[in-house]
Amino acid sequence: MDLFEALYTTRAMRRVKPDPIPADVQERILDAAVRAPSGGNTQGWRFLLVDDPAVKAELGPLYREGLGRLFDGHYKPMRERAEAAGDTQTLSVLKSAKHLADNFEAYPLLLFALTRNDPSGGSIFPSVWSAQLAARAFGVGSALTTVLGLFHGAAAMKILGVPEGKGWELACMVTFGYPTGRWGVAERKPVHEVSYRNRWGEPVGFEIPGPLWGPSAAPEA
Repeated sequence: MDLFEALYTTRAMRRVKPDPIPADVQERILDAAVRAPSGGNTQGWRFLLVDDPAVKAELGPLYREGLGRLFDGHYKPMRERAEAAGDTQTLSVLKSAKHLADNFEAYPLLLFALTRNDPSGGSIFPSVWSAQLAARAFGVGSALTTVLGLFHGAAAMKILGVPEGKGWELACMVTFGYPTGRWGVAERKPVHEVSYRNRWGEPVGFEIPGPLWGPSAAPEA
C-alpha cells in the first residue's frame, strides 16, 4: 500500500464485522507498534490484546458507563448545539461513538496500550498509531479511545491482570475489525486555517484548499 494512502485513509472505523483478525495480521500490528520511536529508547510500554468474550463482557459495562458520563456532561452541549444547527457531521461522530459503546463486546480484537514514565504520551501514542497504520495495510479498521482510562482505569487494569504498584497506566484502547463501510479521506479544516509559521497567528506561507492525496487532489505540475 502507498504510504500516503495509508496516512490519508486511516481514520476511525467503528462499524466493523465480527470476523476474527488472523494471527499473522495481529503479529504485524504489534511488531509495527514496537518499532515506533521511544523517548530515550526506554520502551516503557506494554501491549495487551483481548479477544476473549469473557474479558470483553467484564469491560463493556465499564466502557458504557464512562461514555454515558461524557454524553451527560462534556458532550451534551456539543450535541445540543449540533442538533440546533443541523450539524450532521458532529451528530454522526457522536452516533459513531455510541455505536462503539453499544457494540463493545462484538469487536473481534481490542488492543490496550499501557505505559509508565511517559506522562506526555510521547512514546506510547506513536506506537499505537503505527499499530493502526499496520492494520490499515491489511484492510483492518481501528478506532482509538481513552474512555476506559479516564473513568475506570484501575478497574479495567484489574480485570486485565495488570500488576499493581508498578507504575503502569492505561493510555488507551484501540478496537480492530474489518469495516462494514468504505475507506476514504476524512474531511478536515484546510491546513492554512490551523497552521502558523514562526509566531502564533502568522500565515504559514501556503494554502491547501483540499487534500493533496486522493481522487480530489490537484494533479502535480
